[in-house]
Amino acid sequence: MIRHHPSAETLLAHAAGQLPAGHALVVAAHAQGCPHCRAELARLEALGGELLDSLTPEGMALDAFTATLARLDEPPHPRRVPAKPRQANLRLPHGISLPSVLAGAEISRWLWVGPGVRYSRVRLPWAPNDNVMLLSVAANRRVIAHSHGGSEFTQVLQGSFSDETGHYGAGDMAEEDNDTNHQPRANDDGCLCLAALEGGLRLPWLTRLTRRFA
Repeated sequence: MIRHHPSAETLLAHAAGQLPAGHALVVAAHAQGCPHCRAELARLEALGGELLDSLTPEGMALDAFTATLARLDEPPHPRRVPAKPRQANLRLPHGISLPSVLAGAEISRWLWVGPGVRYSRVRLPWAPNDNVMLLSVAANRRVIAHSHGGSEFTQVLQGSFSDETGHYGAGDMAEEDNDTNHQPRANDDGCLCLAALEGGLRLPWLTRLTRRFA
């Protein structure tokens, strides 16, 4: 049962196309498995369409139609066939597949972070600078304690984790900001998550060390 959903503000920003690409990807992954949020996004998008229809039409230049016809006579530009994104063959828990919204992303192999903790870099060709990753945490292991330079969206794909803000199971989405300090811990079933981070991680021990020698 899904207990944690994107906030109303986040769903509205997603429907309006105002979220960063990485964060939008995480919300889309959540909506893929959440009928409630899919329905709410459809409602918001329909509302946006009604608002557009209610706007007063803008006048067009007198030669707009002639210019459009002239462009039809121009030779077409050759289309570039996009290369198929490179995706490592990640070893996932039995019966688990990645959300279809990741189909156009480049996915790296698993990289070791610490005992029982691995991550895979997810690169979005349409937003290569966005910080998106898959995170795999073994049962009862913790990630390093941290805060954030901006917002962090995390979608649980399998298993569950707990932190200072609550318990999150498969299908849940967590929203954190730069006021959150936490150390997520995977529960007995381990955890596989999709996360997008803005501003990177802030590590308390590194901050203390920097201040000590400043």
